[in-house]
Amino acid sequence: MKAQVLTLTGAVDHEIDLPVVFSSEYRPDLIKKAVISQQSRRYQPHGSYVFAGVNASAVGWGSGRGVSHVPRLKNSSKAAKVPQAKGGREAHPPKVEKVLVKEINRKEKRKALRSAIAATNRDELVRSRGHLFTGSLPYILSGDFESLKRTREVVSTLQAIGVYGDIERAERSRKVRAGRGKLRGRRYKQRKSILIVTGDEKLKAARNLAGVDVCLVDNLSVEMLAPGTHAARLTLWTENAVKKLGGEQ
Repeated sequence: MKAQVLTLTGAVDHEIDLPVVFSSEYRPDLIKKAVISQQSRRYQPHGSYVFAGVNASAVGWGSGRGVSHVPRLKNSSKAAKVPQAKGGREAHPPKVEKVLVKEINRKEKRKALRSAIAATNRDELVRSRGHLFTGSLPYILSGDFESLKRTREVVSTLQAIGVYGDIERAERSRKVRAGRGKLRGRRYKQRKSILIVTGDEKLKAARNLAGVDVCLVDNLSVEMLAPGTHAARLTLWTENAVKKLGGEQ
């Protein structure tokens, strides 16, 4: 399968052979499993204090008083230490020792990554995810793209190849989060837009663009290609990145 390599002005420079990974089988079930497994490793264990609700000198009255045998506070008839009492312990509190990590087999993880890469080459899947672009997939840029140092240079290139509209879509989606998350360092919500995959040098000039993620092909993960477990993210590859993918076959 052939693909066109674009210059910084959007013109076709030359053609290259796409690696076999771009023709892999589309497996949304494995992609979802791999993303959830990756996310589960970031979960923060939490649980209640071991002695919560039981730090009280309460004992039962025993039989013969016509009342239930719940532990009661000294010099009082108030119950304590039991879930049905006010201020008592929780019935089934969260446990710190609970295993939160979702495991995935090594072969499944590799196949999920190949499937997520192949999904970026399918026009109907990328458009169904809501991305806006003009032209044909995949977008492969020449090696000069990795050496750009200014954000305005990156923007002009993205406008030239017809994908900047997707960044504007992500910028319009920015809104204040509902609920307590506003007070916890995640005040705003914003859609994902373009993923830029480079081969040798991480493109820092694109970090401030709305919804854009940048990574080296060596650090590529299923979650970057399929945020929220939904595959077919609009992805820009550099020629060096595509060659490295071909070398791993």
